[in-house]
Amino acid sequence: MQFLIRSARIVDPQSSFNGLVCDIIVENGIIRQIGTNLDAEEGKTRIIEEANVHVSPGWVDLRVSAKDPGYEHKEDLTSVCQAAAAGGFTDIAVLPNTKPVVDSKDTLGYLRRMAEGQPVAVHPIAAVTRQTEGEDLTEMIDLHHAGAVAFSDGEHPLQNPDLLLKTLQYLQPFDGLLMNRPEEAMLTRFGQMHEGIQSTLLGLKGLPALAEELMIERDLRLLEYVYLQKDLPATTVLHFSTLSSARSVELIRQAKQQGLPVSCDVAAHQLVFDDSALAGFDTNLKVNPPFRSRADVDALWQGLADGTIDAIVSDHNPHDEECKNLEFDVADFGITGLETVFAVVVSHNQGLSLEQLVDKLAIRPRQILRLPLVSIAEGQAASLTLFDPGRNWTFEGTLSKSKNTPFLGQTFTGWVAGILHQGQYYTHT
Repeated sequence: MQFLIRSARIVDPQSSFNGLVCDIIVENGIIRQIGTNLDAEEGKTRIIEEANVHVSPGWVDLRVSAKDPGYEHKEDLTSVCQAAAAGGFTDIAVLPNTKPVVDSKDTLGYLRRMAEGQPVAVHPIAAVTRQTEGEDLTEMIDLHHAGAVAFSDGEHPLQNPDLLLKTLQYLQPFDGLLMNRPEEAMLTRFGQMHEGIQSTLLGLKGLPALAEELMIERDLRLLEYVYLQKDLPATTVLHFSTLSSARSVELIRQAKQQGLPVSCDVAAHQLVFDDSALAGFDTNLKVNPPFRSRADVDALWQGLADGTIDAIVSDHNPHDEECKNLEFDVADFGITGLETVFAVVVSHNQGLSLEQLVDKLAIRPRQILRLPLVSIAEGQAASLTLFDPGRNWTFEGTLSKSKNTPFLGQTFTGWVAGILHQGQYYTHT
């Protein structure tokens, strides 16, 4: 099928058309022509025409909890892909914390089969340890050949330094990627929110920023040890998921200045809220890592601006009513966020340009996962996100099976029109 995108402003730092307003013809999933006043073949072309439409390479989410298999009452691959497409994502990387855990070729094969025909591409992240229990390593080479794009225990940070060290060594021969959410679990037991004045006032046990920062320091030292006196790889070897503190950003900044093969991301909701938002005990705001101080939020924005933080993720973690509609201290951590990432960031933007946002949403995530890069150029595969950064809209309903989002009913600036991916146009409007 043929598509004609009319008068779209191209946002792609890699493209010679960056910043220009052009027509784009896509045929059989390939960008055939870019120009002005292009003619469409009548009867065979779908014309996509939106006011102030912008187009960029398709966005990639590095951290999505799909819950499938095992927890389909919270989310399944169909609903998560629909939510991702509505949020402008053409690709999602899904965590291994399912039932069964993605620690074998059988479970990984199930994900790949179920992902066929979905509007977005699903990239499985396989477990580092069996059952994500932090004890015995999985067969990572086999999982890599079966299609795993990276390795992580997902919601369970790696606590054993010897296992992390051996994993870094094990991944070297095939240029594998380790993703880890930094948290020293012994410092966060029974914690509910950021440790500080607010947690004291609310009478809740705190999750200290120190727990995150100590693990980053440890992991960086181990990474340095593995690559001591060795040629450093050109690709990222260790990726830190969902940074939340100013000190964490500074540690990554220093590591990059030293040339270590490290990258990191931040969840979109961490760029909006600080710990004062929990005064009302809204369990939809209970996340891990927790919302920290306003100074930490400002440091996260600075880290995005100067390139220390490589990507923005949704950290989409759906839960049903039985897990969230509870007293704050027994409710599960996590919010849904696939549909609101772009709108949240644009609405609260602290000086990032559109090119920088596209870099954090589309370009750097692909580089980190070793996915083929896509660019808006003739002859390239059409993996495109269409959006209007200036349009106001209200988030009135979600395509996710779960409703644990603090953003329902809110009005945002920054609207996603749809995605053009795998030869099809998907729009929720």
